[in-house]
Amino acid sequence: MHNHICFGEEKMCDEKDLVNAVLERARQADGKRHLSCARAFELAQQFNTKVIEVGRICNQQNVRICNCQLGCFK
Repeated sequence: MHNHICFGEEKMCDEKDLVNAVLERARQADGKRHLSCARAFELAQQFNTKVIEVGRICNQQNVRICNCQLGCFK
């Protein structure tokens, strides 16, 4: 069973594809994975999904958001 998370009329993507993309783009530092806020927005647009879904996956995969555009995360 596939878990589809994309929205809109475009081709549905598999959550596994988005998880892999997050992990590929996250950088390692001090033994932790980090993903910039801007990159999270880019992934959401690329996968035609909501930014909250990228954030949820980051939480599940222990990827920290950094360089927050709103100044919430450092």
